[in-house]
Amino acid sequence: MKRSTSAETRLSRHNQARRESALEAPIFPFDVILFDVGGVLLTNCWDQRERAAVIEHFQLDLAAFEALHIDYYDAWERASISLTEYLDATIFYEPRSFSRDEFFALMLTQSKPQPDGALGILKELAASNQCLLGALNNEARETNKYRFDHFGLRELFKVALSSCYLGLRKPEPAIYWRALDILGRPAERVLFIDDRPENVAGAVATRMNAIRFEGVEALRRELASLGVI
Repeated sequence: MKRSTSAETRLSRHNQARRESALEAPIFPFDVILFDVGGVLLTNCWDQRERAAVIEHFQLDLAAFEALHIDYYDAWERASISLTEYLDATIFYEPRSFSRDEFFALMLTQSKPQPDGALGILKELAASNQCLLGALNNEARETNKYRFDHFGLRELFKVALSSCYLGLRKPEPAIYWRALDILGRPAERVLFIDDRPENVAGAVATRMNAIRFEGVEALRRELASLGVI
C-alpha cells in the first residue's frame, strides 16, 4: 500500500530536522587528548627529589647512587631491564640491611596527586566521554602499573602510550610518531599536555597541538579557549 502524502511529509520533515540538528551540533575540537602523568596528574615517581628522599632514608651515598642511576634509568624506563636488574645495578651490588621490597615500597610512597594538578580536569573529561583520553608518559613498567592502579588512571585512560610499552622516551621524535601511528588520528586532531617544554616541543614538531602545563587554572583557561571545557 502506498504511504499517504501526509505521512511522507511528516517523515521528510523529521529527517530534515535530524540533519539540521546534526549540522548545528558543535564538533569537539579533538579526537584524542593525551596527558603526561608525572608533574601534571601526579608527582614524579622517581625524579631527583624523590630519589634523594629515599636514599637519605636508607642512609646511602647519594652521589654514588646518582652516578649509577644515570647509567641504568633510561633502560629501565624503556623496559629494556627489569626493576630487579635496575636495583641490583644501583643499590644491591653489595649487601644491604634492607630488602629490595622495602626499598621499592618506599619508592612508591613518593607518588601522590600533583599539588595544583590536572587530575580533576582529567576526571571531568572522562565523564564527558567526548574524546579518547590517554597517557603519553615516561615511566618504568613497575612504577607505571602501581600509579595507574593506585590512582585510578586505568579507569580514566583508554590508551597508555608509556615509554615502558613503546620502548621509546620523550622527547625523542619517534615516540610521538609511534603514538600517532597507534592512535590512527591526524596530528591536528590530537592534543598533548605536558609540564616540560622539551616534551611539548617534541609534540608540536609532529603537528600535534600541545599545552605546557603550568597549573590547573592556567590549563582550564587554555582548554576553555580551545572549546574543550
